[in-house]
Amino acid sequence: MIKNYLANLKQEFSGYNTAKLMKDIMAGLTVCAVALPLALAFGVSSGATAAAGLVTAIIAGVVIAVLGGASFQISGPTGAMSAVLVGIVASYGLQGVFFACFAAGALLLLAGIFKLGRLISFIPMPVIMGFTSGIAIIIAMGQIDNFFGTASEGSSNLAKIASYARLGFHPNLQAMLIGLLVVVVMIVWPKKWGARVPGSLVGIILATVVSALFRMDSIATVGDIPRTLMLADRLDLGSLNLDILKNLISPIVTIAALGMIESLLCGASASRMKNEPFNADQELIAQGVGNMLLPLFGGVPATAAIARTSVAVKSGQQTRLASVFHSVFLLASMFLLGGVMARLPLAALAGVLMVTAWRMNDWGGIRYIFSHKLKSGISQFLVTMLATVIFDLTVAILLGVAYSAILYIAKSSQIGVSFSDIDANKLRTVEGKPPVLETTGVVYVTGSLFFGAVDEFNRRMAEMPAYDHVIFSLRGMPNIDVSGAQAVLELCESLQKQGKTVACCGMSDGVRTYFDRTGITVLLGENAYFWNAEDAILDLLSAEIAE
Repeated sequence: MIKNYLANLKQEFSGYNTAKLMKDIMAGLTVCAVALPLALAFGVSSGATAAAGLVTAIIAGVVIAVLGGASFQISGPTGAMSAVLVGIVASYGLQGVFFACFAAGALLLLAGIFKLGRLISFIPMPVIMGFTSGIAIIIAMGQIDNFFGTASEGSSNLAKIASYARLGFHPNLQAMLIGLLVVVVMIVWPKKWGARVPGSLVGIILATVVSALFRMDSIATVGDIPRTLMLADRLDLGSLNLDILKNLISPIVTIAALGMIESLLCGASASRMKNEPFNADQELIAQGVGNMLLPLFGGVPATAAIARTSVAVKSGQQTRLASVFHSVFLLASMFLLGGVMARLPLAALAGVLMVTAWRMNDWGGIRYIFSHKLKSGISQFLVTMLATVIFDLTVAILLGVAYSAILYIAKSSQIGVSFSDIDANKLRTVEGKPPVLETTGVVYVTGSLFFGAVDEFNRRMAEMPAYDHVIFSLRGMPNIDVSGAQAVLELCESLQKQGKTVACCGMSDGVRTYFDRTGITVLLGENAYFWNAEDAILDLLSAEIAE
């Protein structure tokens, strides 16, 4: 793995020159402009601080990029991860987040070492879409207080919303105006301008200026931005006990699963954009190492971010140095603009997150499955989205995948069985219709014969005409399991007890292996297997003539 990493790194920087360096620097600067408001916003929305989000973006942008599985990945705090973290902070505080981040990083590292990167391919696209939309809803729900300037209570977003019935909902007009100002700016900001200066940055700057000019002192602000990468609140292993560790198992798995899903999906998407290879296992190693280091600085969990990565690619990024430069510019911002960032209204950051949540949805994919009335895709999407909002994110993914598997099994269980008499006219080597063909039939089986299809298979076989000689054409049966093999074995035994002959043709190698291992070959004999139905018929005629 190390050899492959070094070889890929050598190839990436082959022919690197001043022109490419300048492109990386400019791409890094552009990504910094996008990442700065998002880092601050995601830091606050996660239940930590804006400084924690900024430190996360800086450290992840260097460590994960240098060790990553591609030249284009840009990692940092994300909206999806912040939706997970806010609940952990409420229950276990920042130390719980830091330890969960460290442990999740260890899981990601192990996943990369054991080459589990391809697991992402087992998650259906509608499930991922539903998962993303559910997270978007969670992000939007989590910003209601900051956007409207209200107060709520509860350990979850649903509980906080429910608390408005008891506490009352009293919006702060100033906060609402600032939040709406940012939303409007981000919506109307031209895309061609956004390629250089993102609308989120413009909106936050404008909102900060407006709040200062009109002395909107009732609006909560970001607060102090420490000019250091080593925050006062960081991982303290001595503060943890066994009870907390037990309770953190689920959050740890959730963070690791989310980190894997987001990073690998981002990598796959950017790989298509740039037409470059992507090493999923190496990326998991990088994400693991990065997330193990982040809590030591006071950072929160990070993943690859498609918003930042796509901006880098579109800005002419050449190598992973673009991510490193973006971190350098963020670090400079921390030291040079810390005082300004401290006065940023939380309502402005909430506006950024509201628009970000809306844009997180895969609207193209959603429109496709609904417009084409793809019922299975629609149900997978809705089940996963609702589960994400109501339950733990790991539970939501598992429910979505399990539901998809059930749908697949249900569809696969619809096995096809048809019966056909022998048409002697189609046998070029046979003249007339020998009497033996009058009592011979071909049974065509289409579809996988597994436990879910056995009942339908047996029901259809009970309708078989009274053939004396049965030829099973299995070319349309790609695979079989133990239950299916048992059903075939019992059927063949029953037919033989009735004095009937049985032959099989067109089997795949996998099906033939299963027949050998489950005793069907012993029962029928090696001579009962043929390439096609015609060969089986001709063999039957030869036996008839010989008698």
